[in-house]
Amino acid sequence: MTNDDGVYAPGLKVLRDFLKERFEVIVVAPQGERTGISHAISLKDPVRLWEVEEGVWACDGTPVDCVHLALKVLLSEPPDLVISGPNNGPNMGEEIFYSGTVAAALESSILGIQAIAVSVAARRDHFYETAAQVALKLIEKLSSNPLPPRVILNVNVPNVPWEFIGGFKLTRPSRRVFNNYVVEALDPRGAKFYWIGGKEPVFVLEEGTDAHAVANGFVSITPLRADLTAYDELEKINCGV
Repeated sequence: MTNDDGVYAPGLKVLRDFLKERFEVIVVAPQGERTGISHAISLKDPVRLWEVEEGVWACDGTPVDCVHLALKVLLSEPPDLVISGPNNGPNMGEEIFYSGTVAAALESSILGIQAIAVSVAARRDHFYETAAQVALKLIEKLSSNPLPPRVILNVNVPNVPWEFIGGFKLTRPSRRVFNNYVVEALDPRGAKFYWIGGKEPVFVLEEGTDAHAVANGFVSITPLRADLTAYDELEKINCGV
């Protein structure tokens, strides 16, 4: 298990405690929050790894670093599955390009390991126990129906008790309505600084998308792979050059 919210994130603990009753679980996660770090990997700086409790390791690098350290340093053989999350907040639509949670799962798939990224669609008062139940269902499914090579599942869970989940839906990424902004301000010494941010993301609720499924109480499951090729456009572009 890993995440981008940090090794002490409450969601990580809930899911680990739930799964370790049934499976052997190893956690390698960043020492602190790495939200929005995407697929960054530490190439110019050393990274450090230390055990914070039995079976739980912290790393001062990125979520992708954590995957490499787990697979190449800590584990003597590949794991059956990497779970990244559960994330504090959704990872839907174009948000997947910024997400360290999704990146860790994609990196695992590139390295030949099955992986899922799990996110809870809320910023507070999380029902992480629901995400744990969802993860267990997917583990059971993948044990008999493994994913194709280099494909992950990006899973977004409505923030409701398990009994209120409407079911599971296979989806595609939604389109995000971007409302990001840059705030300019002055520090106490009069120097300008800029804060890049925005309101909570808003998604176009088209049927068949992750955001539509979650808004209607369903767990969204989106297959992803680290291949950005616009295959539908290959022939069109070739005809024009």
